[in-house]
Amino acid sequence: MKYLLGIDFGGGASKATLLREDGRIAAEHTVEYPTLHPTSAACEQAPEDWIAALCENTKTVLKKAGISPCEIAAVAVDSATHTSLVCDEAFRPLRPAMHWTDSRSRSEAEALREQYGEEIFEKTFHKPDTIWTLPQLLWLKNHEPECFAQIAHIFFEKDYIRYFLTDTYCTDYIEAEGSMLFDCRRMVWDEALCALCGIRMDMLPPVKAPTEQVGTVTAAAAAATGLAVGTPVICGTTDTVLEVLASGAVEEGDMTVKLTTAGRICVITDRPHPDRQLVNYSHVVAGLWYPGTATKAAAAAFRFYRDTFGGDYRRLDEEAEATPLGAEGLLFHPYLNGELTPYADPLLCGSFTGIRATHTRGHFTRAVLEGVALSLLDSKRYLDSLCIPHGTHATLIGGGAKSPLWAQITADVLGIALDITESSDSSLGSAMLAGIAIGVFESPVDAVKKCIRKKCTVLPDASRTAQYAVLFEKYKKIHDALAPIYHEI
Repeated sequence: MKYLLGIDFGGGASKATLLREDGRIAAEHTVEYPTLHPTSAACEQAPEDWIAALCENTKTVLKKAGISPCEIAAVAVDSATHTSLVCDEAFRPLRPAMHWTDSRSRSEAEALREQYGEEIFEKTFHKPDTIWTLPQLLWLKNHEPECFAQIAHIFFEKDYIRYFLTDTYCTDYIEAEGSMLFDCRRMVWDEALCALCGIRMDMLPPVKAPTEQVGTVTAAAAAATGLAVGTPVICGTTDTVLEVLASGAVEEGDMTVKLTTAGRICVITDRPHPDRQLVNYSHVVAGLWYPGTATKAAAAAFRFYRDTFGGDYRRLDEEAEATPLGAEGLLFHPYLNGELTPYADPLLCGSFTGIRATHTRGHFTRAVLEGVALSLLDSKRYLDSLCIPHGTHATLIGGGAKSPLWAQITADVLGIALDITESSDSSLGSAMLAGIAIGVFESPVDAVKKCIRKKCTVLPDASRTAQYAVLFEKYKKIHDALAPIYHEI
C-alpha cells in the first residue's frame, strides 16, 4: 500500500492528511500556531512556528496510521498565497513573514495604484492592494531599509517549508500569480514589476509546475520530521486551489464557497476574468481558472472571537443555535483586517452593533457566524453581477463546513444548496496532488473520482433566506455609515 502525505499551512494552523492510494484517509492531525500583531495593522508569522508544526504533524500522522515512513510515496505542501518571507544569502529569515492579511502597506498600495495601476492590472489581473507581495515589499523598503538591503532570497510560505525538507529553492506558477511580481499573460517574473519595489529578479525563486517533483527529503529533515530520507517531495501550490481540487470542483461552472481563515466564492472557468474586485488564479487542471471574490476574515473572525472571549467551538455553536435568527438585533461585521470584495478597503474595522443588555454570549456568537455569511453574500452579489456561468449548487469547503449550524446559516444567507464532502481540506488536496504527480492518480479528475465522497447537502430555507435578505440591507447600511468614521480614525 502506498501513502501520500499532504500538509497545509493556514492562517492559524497546519493540518496534515495521510492518504492511501485507494483514496481513503489513513490519518489526520492539526497543530495551531499564532499570528502575530506587533502593531494594529500588522499580521506576521514566525517561520520557526511553521517548522515546529510540520515536525509535529508528520510524526503524529505516522504514529496514528501505524506505518513506516518508507511507505510514504510522496509529500506535497501548500499554504495561503502570497505570505512572503525575506531571507539573506544563507537562506536565513531576516524578519517574521508578512502574512497576506497584513495591511501596513496601504500608502504604498495607493501610490502604486495612482502611478502604475493600469500597467500592473494589465499584467497581473489585479489592482494594487495591501494583500499582495509587491506593495508589502515596497513597505519593507520604506520602513525597514536595513532589513531590505540584506534580502537575497524571497520565499513564499510553503516554499520555505519545502526548502526545509529538500534544500530546493523554487515556487510554482499559481503562487507566483499571487505575488504581483509575475506577468500572468507571459507566465514569467516581470522585471518592470520587480523594479517598482526595488528588488532584483534573481531574488525570486525559479518557477515550476505544481506537480513537478523538486527534491527529496534530506537527512537533516528526516531526523526532524520522522520522514524517510529520499522521500519524493512535490512542488505543491496554494491552499485555495487545493481546497477547490479537494472539493471536486474540476469542471467549468463548478462553484465553491470557502469558510477558512478567509472566505472565498470561486467559479471554475476556462479563462481568467480580470476585474478589480476579483482574484484570478490558474487551476491545477490545465486550461482552467478559478476567479472569485474574497472576504478577509471568515474562520479567522470566529477564531479571534473564541480566543478573545473564551469558550470552545462546540459549546459556542450550541449557544448560537439556541439563539433566534438575527441575534435579536445584534450584527457583526468581520472586517478585522479591512475587507476585500466588494470594498477593497483596508481601513474598515470589525464591529458589533445593536448591543443590548439582554444579549448573551449566544447572541454574540450567532452574530459572528451570521456576519461572516453576510460578508459572503456581499461577495456573491458582486460575482453574480458579472454573469459568470455557474451551477445551482456549490460545495462548502474549509473548517467552517464542520459546523452544521454555520453551514445552514451560510446556505440560508446565500440562498443556494451547499454540498459538503467528507473532507475538503487543502491538505487532502496536497495529498491528491502528490498522487497525481507520481502517477497514483491518472489526472485531477481521476483523483476526484477516487478520493472525494459527498457527505450531505444543506438546503436553504426560503423563509429564512427572505429574513436574511432584510438583515443584509441593514448590514450594508451599517457599513456605509461606519466606513467614513473608520477612515477618520
